[in-house]
Amino acid sequence: MKDSELKVSGQPQKEGNPASSVLDHEVLKYSFVSPFGVKQRLRELRLISSHIKNELPWLILALECLDFTTLAGDDTPVNVRNLCRKASHPLSSFATHKWMNDLHWKRVAAVCVYPQRVPDAVQFFKECSIKNVGVASVATGFPTGQYPLESRLLEIKYAVEQGATEIDVVISRCLVLTDQWDALYHEISEMKKACGDAHMKTILAVGECDSYENIYKASLIAALAGSDFIKTSTGKETVNATLDVGIIMCRAIRTIYEVTGKKIGFKPAGGIKTSKDAIEWLSLVKCELGDEWLNPSLFRIGASSVLDDIVTSIIHRARPPAVEII
Repeated sequence: MKDSELKVSGQPQKEGNPASSVLDHEVLKYSFVSPFGVKQRLRELRLISSHIKNELPWLILALECLDFTTLAGDDTPVNVRNLCRKASHPLSSFATHKWMNDLHWKRVAAVCVYPQRVPDAVQFFKECSIKNVGVASVATGFPTGQYPLESRLLEIKYAVEQGATEIDVVISRCLVLTDQWDALYHEISEMKKACGDAHMKTILAVGECDSYENIYKASLIAALAGSDFIKTSTGKETVNATLDVGIIMCRAIRTIYEVTGKKIGFKPAGGIKTSKDAIEWLSLVKCELGDEWLNPSLFRIGASSVLDDIVTSIIHRARPPAVEII
């Protein structure tokens, strides 16, 4: 995939300035993606990832960039509090081992819950005086987005009022599939306004966007409309986070940075179940966007089950080798 095939033209938007109220269609003019180029780059990235020798720093970073998630219909205050407890001290059961050093203080970046469960998470962290784990809430008719914009904006405002510091919004895929790019830009801009000071992650639901070009265009529009992050999936689609789509979204992020100077975060979510998966995503971001993106302010992993495997892998690699007694 050549950089010349993935570029944005039009009037640059300076970093820190609010998004324009009108979409400049120049940004969509050169949205051509080469499937062959994507496959070739994917092979290169997998080869790079397979040659990583010292995995421990990557695993620690994966833990620190994790949005630990529960988005189930049977979520209760009790299991949300359990989620928060685990998110706060995922390595606490090994705290007495000297070889753990400071690792037992490592925490995930945020927990992610439904709006109704936000107060449970906020209350837990307040009671425990924990200030460095964010509370993210999905909103805007998650996971389908098939609701009127007015009610979706009210959902954002409710979650923020309850104490959410991050909002994961979901776009209307119908707007993508029917080329209603102005409407998509307007929708995301209004969502950003409703978020206020809360960071907004915009979920594209890539498995339902139909084509690489649509994913690339939606990524550009989401970034230009004010998103702090773009996110692959809700985790509820048939196809969720895949590395080929990650390449396309990261190229859109890179293009936005080159044109506007604004850094947009990236969050793959859905289907990330092993520590190996997490390292592959970190390696992709390093290769496509650089080391500047390898921190929780610009990269997150959305998952509900990968934490256990990451913790197990950290313990396995951090534990000193057994001494053989003769």
